[in-house]
Amino acid sequence: MEKSILMAGFLALFAVPALGDPAHGLWKTAPDDNGNFGHVQIQTCSNGKICGGLVAAFDSGAQQIASDNIGRAIVWDMEPQGNGQYRNGRVYAPDRDRTYTSRMELRGRELGVSGCVMGLCRESLWTRVN
Repeated sequence: MEKSILMAGFLALFAVPALGDPAHGLWKTAPDDNGNFGHVQIQTCSNGKICGGLVAAFDSGAQQIASDNIGRAIVWDMEPQGNGQYRNGRVYAPDRDRTYTSRMELRGRELGVSGCVMGLCRESLWTRVN
């Protein structure tokens, strides 16, 4: 009995916890056309793809502001490709009220988010908050 308890404890020390996707967490968006930015919570959605919703909005002076977009999906259907790459997703830009075909790429503590609609593309760098 003691031997099995000790073995279980030993194995627990070396167990690797299940890790979330590297993009999981809270991200500060780049300022939009109006100088506002937001915090987007990235997670895995029920379909196994990566998604994220706006959880807070801020003005150009970093003061939290009310926004009709709080709770809105900003990123969805991102398919993890490995090595911090995500493809075939969608991203919504509140400042332009447009949805773009999108991709993401982890770059250390930054997340490159790019998207295109009708041949017009934009890219921004988001910064990890936590």
